[in-house]
Amino acid sequence: QGELELSYLTGGLGWKADYVANLVGEGTRMDLSGWVTLTNSSGIAYRDAQVQLVAGEVNRVREPVVSPMARAVVMAEAAAPPAEESLAEYHLYTLPRATDIQNNQTKQVSLLTAPGVPVTRELVARGQPMPYRTETAAGWTQQPVESRLSFLNQDGSLGVPLPAGVVRVYAQDSRGSAQFVGEDRIGHTPKGETLTLKLGESFDVTARRKQTSFRKLSGTGAYDYAYEAGFELQLKNAKPEPVEVKVLESIPADWRMLSESQPHTKESANLASWRVLVPAEGAETLTWQVEVR
Repeated sequence: QGELELSYLTGGLGWKADYVANLVGEGTRMDLSGWVTLTNSSGIAYRDAQVQLVAGEVNRVREPVVSPMARAVVMAEAAAPPAEESLAEYHLYTLPRATDIQNNQTKQVSLLTAPGVPVTRELVARGQPMPYRTETAAGWTQQPVESRLSFLNQDGSLGVPLPAGVVRVYAQDSRGSAQFVGEDRIGHTPKGETLTLKLGESFDVTARRKQTSFRKLSGTGAYDYAYEAGFELQLKNAKPEPVEVKVLESIPADWRMLSESQPHTKESANLASWRVLVPAEGAETLTWQVEVR
């Protein structure tokens, strides 16, 4: 006689990660907590099971399966966070103790708790490259101003591999109540990476733009053209304090800046950026002219 270990793949078992970020103080830090949601629709109950979760993109050959509709029971366990380790090209999370997972059950377990994670908040207005190839209609067009939150997954505040999932962000109002201010999905994120969440669009800071000039310089086809295009971006701020808006402009092909109302930064081959300070209850205008080949 001897011990036999049987390994097999089964369908109907799954998990996902969810995160809650509570902004604290002046919104320069957040308390981050993460949860793992386990689901079992396999038709079998697993009792006293040692659960291990693999985070990463594991390739599987998918067969078409029709899953039966089932009513799930949601349970939550406040337990110690799972132990984490590297596994080949993935990360393995092992729950600290055995658990029961009933059939048609959804169960939540704690993944992480990270208080006081430094964050950076910024407003971003981003344009598209198409206006550089054609003459656009006259007049202003509205452009969204996104509210973004960034943080570094580093030791001292966080510093653990984060499975893909949705991050929901809350901020305190004047009465100290938590209010939902936006959410975004993150991918699998190793240590040392910066994550940027799009929370929504600003209510008080708005942007509009128009093409001020367009001229074809040379060329007869798609591969030998040369254009010159000018633009104006007007930013308005209804807040009682000044704000800084990061303007990102995607410019196609080989380009050079001919003129601009303030210096740009070339962030990549096809991306220019400006940081524009908009006064309290005021407006600021950014202009630029580019040659594209």
